[in-house]
Parts: sequence; C-alpha cells; structure tokens
Amino acid sequence: MSRFASFRAFYPFYLDEHRHPVSRRLHFIGSCGVLLLVAVAIVRGQPGWLLAALGCGYGFAWVGHFFFEKNRPATFQHPFYSFAGDWVMFWDILRGRIRL
Repeated sequence: MSRFASFRAFYPFYLDEHRHPVSRRLHFIGSCGVLLLVAVAIVRGQPGWLLAALGCGYGFAWVGHFFFEKNRPATFQHPFYSFAGDWVMFWDILRGRIRL
C-alpha cells in the first residue's frame, strides 16, 4: 500500500475500499453506536463506555471489510487517515453525498 501525502489524497482510496453498500451501512451503524456510547460515557461519567464505543465502531466496520468488502481495513496501514475517513464518510452519508 502506498503512502499518502495528505488526507485529500487518501480519501478516494478510502471510498474505493468501501464500495459494498452493506459495508457502508455497517460503518454507518457502528459510527452511530459510537456517538451513542460516547454520550452515555459522558452523561453517566463512566469512561468504561468508551471501550464499548471503540468495540462497537471497529466491530461493525471490520465485519463489513472481512465479510462484504473482502479486504483488509485501512486502519492497519493508515490508522489516523482511516479514522478520519470513517467520520468524513459518515458526514457524507448524512449529507446525501454517499448512498447507503
């Protein structure tokens, strides 16, 4: 996998790795779960919920990659860009720029 000079250069690669609609749906569900669990952690003042948020986000995403995309998550090679890509794609889905 090549190195990317910027997130702008990485994001088209990221989207190409998320072509399967079920994978995108799983990513979206996982991201919604993350937001909910982070809110629970804040409201209850219990940081343990943040571990659940981490498991939720990556769990849903990795099922999408391993079972539907049949590829290896970019998290392993580009963890920061991949994390940012998850949230940019989430926002793009909310705005209707990417279809579920």
